[in-house]
Amino acid sequence: MRWNRWSVAGLLLLAAPRAQAQELFVFSEPASNMPAHSLGLRASNWLMDERNSATINYHLIPELMWGVNKKFMIHTEAFLSNRDKDFSAEGAGLYAKYRFYSKDEVHRHFRMAVFGRLSSNNGDIHQEEIETNGHNTGYELGGIATGLLHKQAISLTVSYERALDNFKGHEFPVFQADRAINYSLSTGRLILPKHYNSYRQTNLNLMVEAIGQWHPQTGKSFADLTASVQLIFNSQTRLDIAYKKELYSNMLRTAPDGWLLRVEHLLFNVL
Repeated sequence: MRWNRWSVAGLLLLAAPRAQAQELFVFSEPASNMPAHSLGLRASNWLMDERNSATINYHLIPELMWGVNKKFMIHTEAFLSNRDKDFSAEGAGLYAKYRFYSKDEVHRHFRMAVFGRLSSNNGDIHQEEIETNGHNTGYELGGIATGLLHKQAISLTVSYERALDNFKGHEFPVFQADRAINYSLSTGRLILPKHYNSYRQTNLNLMVEAIGQWHPQTGKSFADLTASVQLIFNSQTRLDIAYKKELYSNMLRTAPDGWLLRVEHLLFNVL
């Protein structure tokens, strides 16, 4: 029942005026980019419940983000976790996104982008789910379409993901699918402020995202639902608090449910 109340809240945000009304989702990237010539610092903290034990998996992904121009942005990431009992570094990744289409009107727009991710990881391969953002060595290629109408936004992402052998002798199991099709459908709404008077006003945004993965080689799949609360301070500092819940799965996943706490800070016009 509690999860249903979260679902009914289904919503997203608009960024503050200084960010030119771009969308900011929690579990997926929108087709819009971060402001041009800016740098961003982000820290994502994942606290996931380990199945069949009382263990909490903690994953930390710090990122440095660069808005090269209004169409192109780059993220560099590091992956750290307590999977080996001791908290340690496991790998790194590079993410890039290019917005190739934009139709902007008053209080509305539609944008499309393509993206790619390349990751390396030295952790053990412990589940069938493929995730190059923190677990698997490999790559991901995809596209994003995002629409905005006044305070409501919706975004669809579809991608192809390929897992390779992890480092330190952790070979990818031959009996598991090493390729996946991913999707996410995100929607949300700006709740506060009701009217803008200053870019220093705090923004409150709520959103819901559906996330899924399908393995063409085996037919296995999963579907998750997420709910997020987001605060933006001074149009520059962002705080995300979110929960992810598995709705369906017929594949091995060691810790699908848990919390995400993310802090992000933008430095405008520094490059």
